[in-house]
Amino acid sequence: MSIRPLDGVRVLELGNYIAAPTAGRILGDFGAEVIKVERPKAGDELRNWRLYGGDTSMLYRTINRNKKSITLDLRSEAGRKVVLDLIRHCDVLLENFRPGMLEKWGLGPDVLDQVNPNLVITRISAYGQTGPLSARPGFAAVAEAVGGLRELVGDPDRPPVRTGVSIGDSIAGIYAAFGTVMALFQREKRDAAIPLGERVIDVALNESILSVMESLVPDYLAYGISRERVGGRVEGIAPSNAYPCSDGVSIIIGGNGDAIFQRYMQVIERPDLAADPELQDNAGRWRNRDRLDAAIAEWTVQHTRDDALKLLEAAAIPCGPIYTAADIVADEQYLARNMIQQFPVDIGEPQPKTVGFPGIVPVIGGESLPIRNVGPDLGEHTHEVLSQLLGMSDTEIDALEDS
Repeated sequence: MSIRPLDGVRVLELGNYIAAPTAGRILGDFGAEVIKVERPKAGDELRNWRLYGGDTSMLYRTINRNKKSITLDLRSEAGRKVVLDLIRHCDVLLENFRPGMLEKWGLGPDVLDQVNPNLVITRISAYGQTGPLSARPGFAAVAEAVGGLRELVGDPDRPPVRTGVSIGDSIAGIYAAFGTVMALFQREKRDAAIPLGERVIDVALNESILSVMESLVPDYLAYGISRERVGGRVEGIAPSNAYPCSDGVSIIIGGNGDAIFQRYMQVIERPDLAADPELQDNAGRWRNRDRLDAAIAEWTVQHTRDDALKLLEAAAIPCGPIYTAADIVADEQYLARNMIQQFPVDIGEPQPKTVGFPGIVPVIGGESLPIRNVGPDLGEHTHEVLSQLLGMSDTEIDALEDS
């Protein structure tokens, strides 16, 4: 039997794009019943992002796995009434609209609390629900800049660049899921009712980024240090970088621990660097980072990727290949932990195609829990959810959809 700690928890997701749906995905991964409310006809805009075939992108299928999809028009009185009726049967409401939008629709926390005084309300927005910027819209790209990340990504002689994924949305979604589970835990732990203010989880994209920026702000305030872009390195840590190999690919090597560095220099046949008094601690190695990187690259370029990794691994030097998607799906470590799971998916061809999807993290019980379903078709579960939870007849549901 699968281990699903959140079995019995029901979540109503009103989110679009990536942040709130990521939180919903995590809750669903571990057993929660997540009911995703989408706009009639169009649905979540993510359905069309990076769409290369069919009518639903693999991005949507991935972010919205382990969920049910229903369609409701939140701009209509009938749609809002159904939402309130559903809230009576839910433990969590999850949303990522601009602050004030739920209130405008008559679905603000005060209204929801009257309908369900035990409801956890998790809200994700660009800058949070309060403060002078709270009403301002913003996607993850802006949050990554305002949160301090963008300034540190890229090479120092070029403008800042973005990471290849919507990392700000994903981090905010993880925090939202964590905050939701905390509130649920608090609700179960306490005998008395939890005040509404303690059941509203307020996640801001920019603050989520700031929270993973390590000592960026304290270093500035304590020492006047303003960190700068350092390419493939990490400020103050050396040697740690990507290095080219003879077969045209690069590998990552992290040899910045004092004991590791000694073994590392023996592997690349540079005992002189191992013995250099200036390189015995990390501060000295950082000052000499260019000299060290040049010496390491001089060695790696003489070896293929696989040969270099074998020599480094034999000496217990942290290292690894730079994987593409093709490398990931063939990797025995991912396969051993059930981290690539296969599903038949409609991609716009005559027959469904078997597609691998990333598994569930964290692992419980030795390998990834099984994904129950990939992101559903638009409105796939409308009849099921409204009939089972609200007792609506097919005629009533059809009339609601037609309106």
